Amino acid sequence: MGAARAGIEIVTGDITRLSVDVIVNAANERMLGGGGVDGAIHAAAGKELLAACRDVAELRAGVRCPTGEARLTPAFGLPAKWVVHTVGPIWHGGGRGEPKLLASCYRQSLQLALGQGAKSIAFPAISTGVYSYPPSLASTIAVRECDGFLADNPSFEKILLVAFRQQAADILRQALGALGTKQ
Repeated sequence: MGAARAGIEIVTGDITRLSVDVIVNAANERMLGGGGVDGAIHAAAGKELLAACRDVAELRAGVRCPTGEARLTPAFGLPAKWVVHTVGPIWHGGGRGEPKLLASCYRQSLQLALGQGAKSIAFPAISTGVYSYPPSLASTIAVRECDGFLADNPSFEKILLVAFRQQAADILRQALGALGTKQ
């Protein structure tokens, strides 16, 4: 028993301003921008990000990154080096594989970052906005996946879980605290 693994930090603020190696974008399958964090990241990165996303091959009409997967682009105008675009699941009550898909978003994003030699990454609250994933359930998955990754990759220095609002940060802190009591 004890605290959750060192290296996970909860941050309240604007993910586009963080100086980390990788910023994760809660994208849609088209990867051409959108609302919320996706729109903010595209706006802050500049038009080059949209061009880089367009260069990602479509797997089928309108789908560059299927739900649960992740893709990598340079970060252009952001303080980060890379953007990992991942598509979280739309919440339908939990019976359509949503937890597995959301966990995959975190795992794939972390693996792409590791493959680039990154030592730090910042995640938004994937799927908790317009995709309606319950924040407490999503936070538990985020914390569990990040903690597991750090256990297997102790040289990775920092994972930031970024909340835009204080209420979301409090939910993430609760999930992190609960993880610490289960180890």
